[in-house]
Amino acid sequence: MTILNREPVHYLAGEMPLHRYCALHAQQTPERIALLWYGRTICWRELDQLSTRLAVQLQRLGVTRGDRVALFLHNCPQAIVAHLATAKLGGIVVPCGPLSRQHELRDQLADCGAKVLVAAADLMPIVEAARPGTSVTTVITTRYSDLQPSQSACRKALVVPPELIAADASAYVSSDGPPRNKPGAAQLDLMQLMAEPVDVAERDAVTAITVGLDEVALMVYTSGTTGRPKGAMLTHRNALYKTAVTVQVGGIQAADVMLAVAPLSHIAGMLMGMNVMLYAGAATILLYRFDPLAVLQAIDRYRVTRWYSMTPMNLAVMAHPDAAQYRMESLVTNPCTSFGVTLTEAIAEQWRAFAGPQCRIYEAAYGLSETHTCDAITPPDAPRWGWHGKIVPQTEVRIVDPHTGAELPPGQAGEITIRSPGVFRGYWQRDEATRAVLRNGFLHTGDIGQLSADGYLQWQGRIKEMIKVSGYSVFPEDVEALLSRHPGIRQVAVTPIPDPDKGEVVCAHVVPMSGVTLSEAELIAWSRDNMAPYKVPRRVKFHDTLPATATGKVLRRLLREEALAA
Repeated sequence: MTILNREPVHYLAGEMPLHRYCALHAQQTPERIALLWYGRTICWRELDQLSTRLAVQLQRLGVTRGDRVALFLHNCPQAIVAHLATAKLGGIVVPCGPLSRQHELRDQLADCGAKVLVAAADLMPIVEAARPGTSVTTVITTRYSDLQPSQSACRKALVVPPELIAADASAYVSSDGPPRNKPGAAQLDLMQLMAEPVDVAERDAVTAITVGLDEVALMVYTSGTTGRPKGAMLTHRNALYKTAVTVQVGGIQAADVMLAVAPLSHIAGMLMGMNVMLYAGAATILLYRFDPLAVLQAIDRYRVTRWYSMTPMNLAVMAHPDAAQYRMESLVTNPCTSFGVTLTEAIAEQWRAFAGPQCRIYEAAYGLSETHTCDAITPPDAPRWGWHGKIVPQTEVRIVDPHTGAELPPGQAGEITIRSPGVFRGYWQRDEATRAVLRNGFLHTGDIGQLSADGYLQWQGRIKEMIKVSGYSVFPEDVEALLSRHPGIRQVAVTPIPDPDKGEVVCAHVVPMSGVTLSEAELIAWSRDNMAPYKVPRRVKFHDTLPATATGKVLRRLLREEALAA
């Protein structure tokens, strides 16, 4: 079955890169609030000026069109400033998950070839361990408090996560001044860079750079349908189109007040927390991470109208002991994703009883990194339980047999394939992997689903062996490669096991080196030090050998069945 939504896309100010929308807001509504960050207000004029000043400094460092600039930060305004600055030069932003450990960060930096890395100061131990063997020659550091008012003012606005305060304190506890040059890589301070004098000619030269919509703007690392993480190349057109349809279908306006909690380093968090703000001009309250009290305070204090959440967040907010003290009547729209816990109609009714009948909560969307997400979005006024949104304007979705590629009749589940202006350019330096997923104009997603006659999409599962841990995509090959670096492991395979809180967790099947004795606790502890928390195995099973085909391919299916039976 095929559905093509022929509805036109209405671009608010024409077709141009999102950083141009930021500049437009700075011209038309310079004093209007763009961002609120724990008590610090950043208007459109300041946001545009800060990003232009940083763009000049990046240009002085040699960044030019097509160069990759990596970002290694938790949510903070500096991440948005660096993103915009890179875009203004025609560079390519490479977001690195801030939960990554040494080997994960090194692999990504080495693959993308970035020469400049913008990193949070508290993450520098990981950066310094990961940088050798990569192309990074300059590291620009920043503290999360650099764009905050005093701590007392912060606490009067919103509760500040304790680890955020600790990160800023520990980052500079032994420092006697600004970051200094270190052997092999210059370490510079972001705020000092943006404070350096910029003459009019340099500023005008940056603002005069014309960046085409079909130039690559973003490289998001994903395993796609198979294999270890690869850089999915997304263009300015991909980002503009998906932002425009999200705003159009969702009815988002400049008068809205958005609450951004999801990580900006992930494609959904980037779209809902940054791109929508840049495009629509809606004020956005940005949180370092999810905290139920901070969410309650933000909605009450700033009269938040829209919040993109995950189901466990809503449950945690309702369960907070002081929840009844805060006003929720401003919140009218709450697109929600079933990460870890499925958003059921019963949970939605519970949320509406808590937040008020004016609040519409619904399953947000379906999408993937290779399409800049949101290929199907649930209209706020027409939710359909059990489905994952309606195909967005100018997107064509076809359900095909995953083995033959033949189009399947209505009501029959098959592989979801997509053709739209949101489909990515391909994988960075992975031509074979690109050809495997881009065929005859359609992206083959590796996901199973079906379509309704009126264009709603139901996602039913994955062909690939990806594991979903609290909404994070965990790829067996990635975790296996990381575990293989343990000196006591000869062979390893990874499978999912169900978990009532996280949806799925990782189970590692390990064959130890001859004569080596390993324990489950030891390997879990080692994993915590060497990979992101959501990738860490929660169970380890030891084997003499792993089941394999005649060609040596490990049969994960048999291991999974064994783990489930146990």
